Amino acid sequence: MNIFVSSLNFRARREDLEKLFAPFGEVSSARIITDKVTHRSKGYGFVEMSEEEGMKAIEALNGSEHMGRTINVAVATSERTPRPQAEAGSQSEAASEPENSNAE
Repeated sequence: MNIFVSSLNFRARREDLEKLFAPFGEVSSARIITDKVTHRSKGYGFVEMSEEEGMKAIEALNGSEHMGRTINVAVATSERTPRPQAEAGSQSEAASEPENSNAE
């Protein structure tokens, strides 16, 4: 099960997430999401563990305090899908021209 953890302290590291979730079972993986340019934490991450253990961890940890912050813990939704790219000229001409207020 993939678990989403948000409102993390920006100093939290992967090891901190592993230690936080370890009392509930084996942590398959833990990762903190970082900014591509600055490499600083974005304040959220993901933990993977078994379904049963994950549900227990979510119930126990959601709304709890970790490193001075109240964290949110929930089942992660599916992976983020890429945003569709706008095609050149795809905007309709009616949308780009002002409406004629004199039309009947």
